[in-house]
Formats: sequence, structure tokens, C-alpha cells
Amino acid sequence: MTQISYNDYPKEPVLIDNLSVKFMKQSLFVPLEMVENNIKIAMAEPDDYYTIDALKLALGTNIEICKGEREEILNAIERLYGAASQSIDTIIEAADKGVYDISSEVDDDIDHLRDLASEAPIIRLVNRLILNAVELKASDIHFEPFENEFKVRYRIDGVLHDAESPPFRLQAAIISRVKIMAKLDIAERRLPQDGRIKLKIEKKEIDFRVSTIPTLYGESLVMRILDRDTLILDLRKLGFPENILSRYIELISQPYGMILVTGPTGSGKTSTLYTTLAKINSSENKIITLEDPVEYQLRGINQIQVNPKIGLTFAGGLRAIVRQDPDIILVGEIRDKETAEIAIQSALTGHLLFSTLHTNDAAGAITRLLDMEVENFLLSSTLLGILAQRLVRVICPYCKQEVKPDKKLLKSMNSNNGEMKNVRFFGGQGCEKCRYTGFRGRLAIFEYLHVDEDIRKEIIARSSTERIKKTAMEKGMMTLRQDGWQKVKDGVTTIQEVLKVTLEN
Repeated sequence: MTQISYNDYPKEPVLIDNLSVKFMKQSLFVPLEMVENNIKIAMAEPDDYYTIDALKLALGTNIEICKGEREEILNAIERLYGAASQSIDTIIEAADKGVYDISSEVDDDIDHLRDLASEAPIIRLVNRLILNAVELKASDIHFEPFENEFKVRYRIDGVLHDAESPPFRLQAAIISRVKIMAKLDIAERRLPQDGRIKLKIEKKEIDFRVSTIPTLYGESLVMRILDRDTLILDLRKLGFPENILSRYIELISQPYGMILVTGPTGSGKTSTLYTTLAKINSSENKIITLEDPVEYQLRGINQIQVNPKIGLTFAGGLRAIVRQDPDIILVGEIRDKETAEIAIQSALTGHLLFSTLHTNDAAGAITRLLDMEVENFLLSSTLLGILAQRLVRVICPYCKQEVKPDKKLLKSMNSNNGEMKNVRFFGGQGCEKCRYTGFRGRLAIFEYLHVDEDIRKEIIARSSTERIKKTAMEKGMMTLRQDGWQKVKDGVTTIQEVLKVTLEN
């Protein structure tokens, strides 16, 4: 019997009908070549007569067997038949064979749909779409059915980009495949569902948060990619200006009180808070978080997932946390009066508490809590500082060039002529490295409101957001737009990016 080496394996896959990749992996064999009515295969266990007989029966051909090493065979299967080995077009072509249209309402199709979603071409197609997204450092994958098309889009650096979209007739099978991976009910297509997937990609584990909603033309599904390698646990790399960074580090070193981070969904609040906890985490501190959901697992920190279905809410969880003797607490979000009051009480009783709010700026966080009917004297006693933030795209360093700014955009930035004289403006021309977008990566712009005596007086007086902001700016607070303007002058981002995410001062 011939013993083959790694160099003897084919460079291209030997395509044989009725032969699944799963069966190859289970039985530890791989086809080497097919000539007329003869198939040559490499087997790790050449005396596995059960597999040999099964192949002869299924394929109706003569089988020539060579001896191969187990690891080399598995590597060859992955290289030749894995998702990474084929283009999207090739996989779609294979997946589209024998698929009939599946109604989004008829329950009789569920068994067929489950079988279809478990077939090799559909599995390879979904795997390839996921792999592409991870390679492109996307944060989300969107699967969206419309009247006559099925779109797949990746969110990269905060912007959605079209991917190679499969035919509409495959949408039910693809959605079902992802739902099976996330352990969701594929028969339930009328209600939203949430799930989670953990995959090992290129020797690292990546989590995916899956969400489905019913639409007019089928289920829309979004996968949030939670790749820990993209989490920057270094405050300096987040985009902090030096003057804000030094004050923020001083702030998070306080023994007790409440610190808030504000901004809309997708503004980087979670990254900032995780990086903050990593900075202050030590053997001397006990840190407990209460999150919805837990996005990344942090070493040495107790993390709790909120689950309202069983009664584990932010308010209820926070009450329980206080009895666990923590030093530092993170509450994912303050959504109601009850959570706000317990958070303030926790900060009053010797805990350093972090949380988030969805407000447009730092000053708005104060009025939001006052609108929740939180006692003004308690808030003024516990609140230490508020950090507002947004994310802007960074100009690609590989195609960065000096550009002439648009006068209308400059006017929108409220910049004066004297300030403009020595400023050079840059933009990305687009290249292969940035997928011809002109941008590569993102960083944050910040607004830090320090709660001093003057701000406490405004809280006691229940002042408006505008009044609190005016007082803070008189004390030297840099607004989001001002920090963004500084990053434009530093050649980090563009005026358009800053205007897109900030309001006028």
C-alpha cells in the first residue's frame, strides 16, 4: 500500500457527488483523484472496511486506497473543502442546486428547511460569509430579505457595506442555518428571537450575538461580532486628549462615587468602560458588573447577565450585588428611576459605580437623571464626572493626502480665519488597504464634564442642560465638536466625520 506525504495531496478539490465533507472528517479520508470509474483516496485507517464498502456502494466505483497521516488528511479536507477554500460565487452555485422556494408562513416546510440548512453547501456559504466579515473586521453582519432580493451587508467602521448577496431563494435556508447555530427555534418566524454563537476561527474564539425580527418578506437577522482581539484595553489608544486623559485617570482612582459614560448606541461606551475596569482592576479590588448583554469576558471580574424573563433586572441585580461586598460596580445602563436610586445609594455607601445613559452630551445626563425624579441633593453628593463620546473614522494612513477643505463645512465648524492659517487638512484617497473607503479604523472624540462646586449648585437648582453646559464650558470643558475639530487639525479624521456625529456647541 502506498504511503503518501503532504505534497501528494491535490491542489484543487476533487468534486464527487453524494460525498459530504462531514463524512470525510468522520471517516478520516480525502479523495486524491478521479479517473473514469476509479477513485483514489487517502485514508488514515486503511483497514476501515465499513467506510470502504459504504463508498463503493454510494459511488459505484472502484476504490484505490493510499495510507495518509491523520493530521495531514484533516488539513487537506479543510484546505480543499472548507469555507475558506472557495469563493462566494462557487459556494452559492452549489447551494442553489435543488432548492425550492420556501414560504415564510407554511409550517410543512420546516423539516425540509432543517435538512437544507444542514447541507454542506449552505453550511459552507454561511461559514464563508462569517469568515469574510471577521477578516474585514466588521462589527455586524446583516441578513435582510426584501421583495425581490436578499441582501447581506457588513458594518465596517460604523458604515454598512454590501457583501456578495446570495439569491433570494436561499434566504430561508441561510437564516435557518444561523438560527440552528444560535440554538434558536427555526419553526418560530413570527416573533423576535435572540441567541449567541461561539466559533473558533483561526485559533481564536469569537462570540456572535444573534438577533432576529419578522419582516414583510421573511426574517431579518443581525449577527454582532464580539472579537476580543478588537477590544483595546488601553485608555491612551481610545482617542483621549492628554488633558482629558489625566483628569479621567484621576477620576477613576476615587474610592467611591458615581461616574457616567454617555452616548448613543454604537458610540463605544462599552469599550471605554471595559478599558476603564481593566485599568483599575487589581487583587485589592472586587469588581462586579451587571450587563445586558455581557459582550466580552474580562479576567478577574465577576460579570452578571441581566435576564428580565426570570426577574433578574438591573434594579434587582444591583440590590444583590451590594450584598456581595464589592469595591467597584458597573451597571450596564440606568433605564429607570428604581435603578437610578439604587445606583446612587450604592455610590453613597462607599462603592465606586460606573454606568451609562443615552444622552446627546455630558450635561444631558444630569437633566435625564433629574427627569427620572432622582433627588437633586443625592445626585449632587454622588456624581463625580460624566464622559460623553462618539466614534469617528480615522483617515487611512496608506492613502492619506492633503486636501482642500470645503468652505461650507468649515463654516459649520464655526472656525475663525485666524485659526485656519496654519491648518493642513487631510483625507484618504482610497486604496486596497482601506477597501477604497479612505478610512481605516475608528477612535473616539470625548467631552468630559467634571462635577465641581459650581456644577453641584446647578444640580441643586435643577438647571437646564444648556445652563449646566454653559457653566462647564466657562470652567474649561472641551465639547465633543471641539475635540473633533482638534483631531481634524491633527490630521486624524475629516470635518465630515466630526459634523456627522456632533451637534453645534
